[in-house]
Amino acid sequence: MTSSSSVGECLVPESRIQQVKLLNASDDAYGGVTVDMKEPMDSDDFRSLLRASISQWRQQGKKGIWIKLPIEHVNLVEPAVKEGFWYHHAEPSYLMLVYWIPETPHTIPANASHRVGIGAFVMNHKGEVLVVQEIHGKFKGTGVWKLPTGVVDEGEDLCDAAIREVKEETGIETEFVEILAFRQSHKSFFGKSDLLFICMLRPLSFDIQKQNSEIETAQWMLAEDYAAQPFVQNHMQFNSIAKLCLAKKDNHYTGFSAVPTTTGFSAKKSYLYSNIQGVEL
Repeated sequence: MTSSSSVGECLVPESRIQQVKLLNASDDAYGGVTVDMKEPMDSDDFRSLLRASISQWRQQGKKGIWIKLPIEHVNLVEPAVKEGFWYHHAEPSYLMLVYWIPETPHTIPANASHRVGIGAFVMNHKGEVLVVQEIHGKFKGTGVWKLPTGVVDEGEDLCDAAIREVKEETGIETEFVEILAFRQSHKSFFGKSDLLFICMLRPLSFDIQKQNSEIETAQWMLAEDYAAQPFVQNHMQFNSIAKLCLAKKDNHYTGFSAVPTTTGFSAKKSYLYSNIQGVEL
């Protein structure tokens, strides 16, 4: 959200004789500025610069102010908060704070609202499904056989995440076929919503080598036996997913294939997941 336009050391305002230093900042595309604090600074000096900068940006008609604080600059969090900044999001190496200048309701976008995960439906030529029992989590000690699941990493495509998770948990090499379905739930992980994509994969190997740190055991199980488990039968969501998998096994269902494409503005590689039967893209 930054451009090459920057705010450096300048006079605030021009009628004043004394030069006032401002925080180095870059204009963003939405009428605001972003401050990327890279050098250490005394908290009192930072507070003075911050107040002068806000005053100048207010005169310039700026809106949102973003301050990116690396973790080593934790001493600057308190003075920023005391000037009216609030937390927007945090990553392992930095904290992002934000401030709204206009005396109107802010239009700053919320932090990421969803976690994205995958469930992997891997079926061999015998009609057997790859299933696991987990060491940790809600299924620990239940004896329930479940599909391999996992969280998509930042910057990772869904299709690649499904292949990676299956490899990590079971040692099975696979190739992506299609997305069969997805479900959305809320208030699931630190109050965030959750998206789970059920992906069908084709196995390229068959000798299971389970992940000892997370998987109690893994096996190939007839798809019908997987779907017949009491837990699956008695829980609507699991039962619905199992029925979709059985329908796919019998060629009565078609999901969404990954179509390579590029993004609209940066030309980065991405995928469009769609049912393209009879459609030329």
